[in-house]
Amino acid sequence: MERIDLGNVTLSRIIYGMWRLGDDADTSAAHVAAKIEACLAQGITTMDQADIYGGYTAEALLGAALRASPGLRERIEIVTKCGIIAPVGRHAGARVKHYDTSARHIRASVETSLREMATDRIDLLLIHRPDPMIDPAETGAVLDALITEGKVRAVGVSNFRPWDMRLLQSAMSAPLATNQIELGLMCHEPFVNGDIAHLQERRTPPMAWSPLAGGRMATEAPAGLRARLDAIGAEAGTDWTAVAIAWLLAHPARVMPVLGTNRLGRIACISDALRVPMDRQRWFELYTLALGREVA
Repeated sequence: MERIDLGNVTLSRIIYGMWRLGDDADTSAAHVAAKIEACLAQGITTMDQADIYGGYTAEALLGAALRASPGLRERIEIVTKCGIIAPVGRHAGARVKHYDTSARHIRASVETSLREMATDRIDLLLIHRPDPMIDPAETGAVLDALITEGKVRAVGVSNFRPWDMRLLQSAMSAPLATNQIELGLMCHEPFVNGDIAHLQERRTPPMAWSPLAGGRMATEAPAGLRARLDAIGAEAGTDWTAVAIAWLLAHPARVMPVLGTNRLGRIACISDALRVPMDRQRWFELYTLALGREVA
């Protein structure tokens, strides 16, 4: 599988998302390790986490698998996020859901994530949401320091708009390695609203969360889109989900889709997207169906 160089860290082109890791009926270390092995068999080496996933439980589930399978940590890259405080789990005492990008909170979050995931470094740390109360000098300084200290190899952001990225980057020495945004056939606005253009201008590959709209594409896709995805998938010997991911992979921005499923059979098919033909006209055919109209 293609690798994407982000400077201090290289990730697999397709990333396995662990957002729903705690929703599985089987959360044992052996089952989590089996999911990782199914990814590795396809060249998918990058695991996407966040402290808040599963009500602040998903990182510990990954950590249990890594503790039980010595050597597995050295075969993967770990992405995680911080900055959201919701009144659940370890933050149950919070009065209101809010964001915290203070140096104190980021440091505490990193130390907790390292402990929960049984690792001595985070390969890529993302600030999960833009914080209306951000002090860019303080946030930028702690992110730079975490890289210098070796606790984090690279840093980036998630759900930031171009101006949010520019503000934080202006206070940092290390480059922001990526922006993880919602992107897919049912969330295609970033291709024209400046989000992808900004990242391409910076030569910064984006990560795409919920590229299948969190499963909603199965029932809520615009008229004609699912039928065409099904037809293309049948031609390629796969299903519609692989075609939707191939659509993202074809874009020159070097999009890294984040795909999450708890079913081992589905995990084993994630890389099917790599063998779906996607030329410019097919790309625009699907884009047109997603728009619900012809391009101007």
